[in-house]
Amino acid sequence: MLTTRFTEMFGVEHPIVQGGMMWVGRAELVAAVANSGALGFLTALTQPTPEDLVREIARCRELTDRPFGVNLTILPSITPPPYAEYRQAIIESGIKVVETAGANPVDHLPHFKDAGIKVIHKCTSVRHAAKAERIGVDAVSIDGFECAGHPGEDDVPGLVLIPAATRVLSIPVIASGGIADARGLVAALALGADGVNMGTRFMCTVESPVAQAVKEQIVANTERDTRLIFRTLGNTARVAKNAVSGEVVDLEAKGCEFSDIQHLVAGARGRKVFEEGDVDAGIWSTGQSQGLIEDIPTVEELVSRMVTEAESLIGERLSGFLGSRAPVGVGS
Repeated sequence: MLTTRFTEMFGVEHPIVQGGMMWVGRAELVAAVANSGALGFLTALTQPTPEDLVREIARCRELTDRPFGVNLTILPSITPPPYAEYRQAIIESGIKVVETAGANPVDHLPHFKDAGIKVIHKCTSVRHAAKAERIGVDAVSIDGFECAGHPGEDDVPGLVLIPAATRVLSIPVIASGGIADARGLVAALALGADGVNMGTRFMCTVESPVAQAVKEQIVANTERDTRLIFRTLGNTARVAKNAVSGEVVDLEAKGCEFSDIQHLVAGARGRKVFEEGDVDAGIWSTGQSQGLIEDIPTVEELVSRMVTEAESLIGERLSGFLGSRAPVGVGS
């Protein structure tokens, strides 16, 4: 068994996290992750209202008696969702772990802390992670440039970002971005992380609520089949390579405002991809780790395989590099 500060702090069996994903973090996936011994997160804003979130939490509890959490992504908006109401729904539902993302969670932390809730904050840079620690989060999940969604604007990959973060932080660090198998898990632990967060890999499982055609597209794709959009707008996002993301990139190259591409990147179109399986209906998030994904296992199969192979890598392959060398002077 792989025991880390993360597994001990959050009361889970394995140092593996399924992060909150829009339209994906629903009860059937999250419960399967929890039942496998990992930590899954429902995505609060996937639910249309706070009341719907309460019902989704209850539905998840019907499927598992193990720990799970809720992701609350806070983004600046002209007409923001009622974040305080979603927060209250989380608290009143008795959730004990929250993943925050998108913006500084400082206004939410006192409410969560007073309710005895542990908070993991997603970051894309060491400076933001250090600030998150200062304001009192319990752990950080740090996204390397390989990740799906928003990798920030620094373009630092995990091989550098993870050890740079663990060097300065005292709280547990969850490595995120580019991880899809045991090799990524072992590498993250070697770099100083206390666990790993996977999005694309969990999206491509039997229990994932996205259309089968999307899962099959992820398996077919390589690590080169993503595009970076919104680069010129200072809000970079990594999405699947398709007709729509290609059009967005072309328009950005010519110079455009967000209003010029808004119709292409509408959330309703991305939701259609996941629900109907038309992979060219809109933009949809996927990370470079898709190049490592070759199958669509159950969550239990995935987690069990990762842990077993990770233990084997640590116990056999890596220890084998040490060899057996006689002390200097012996036998001479």
